[in-house]
Amino acid sequence: MSSFTESLSLATPPEHFSVHLKSLWHDKKGDWQKAHDLVDSLPGVEAAWIHAYLHRKEGDSWNADYWYARAKKVRPSYTLEKEWESLVSHFIK
Repeated sequence: MSSFTESLSLATPPEHFSVHLKSLWHDKKGDWQKAHDLVDSLPGVEAAWIHAYLHRKEGDSWNADYWYARAKKVRPSYTLEKEWESLVSHFIK
């Protein structure tokens, strides 16, 4: 996690990052739209989880819940920051 956090000082995400990590990187840097664009058309439950998180962050609960269902998850009751950390930890593997 620390190497990911350190990469936030860079102007662009490292090339070796997966598209999922690049999306989370852009989100943390304040570029919600770029983060969303990266996962918007990706298939699978993992992309759906990031998509859900981004819509939750946006404040669109209905759309977030749709994407959580596609990710086979429920909207968490903990903070957005905690969810972001969970996502990064999941994708760093």
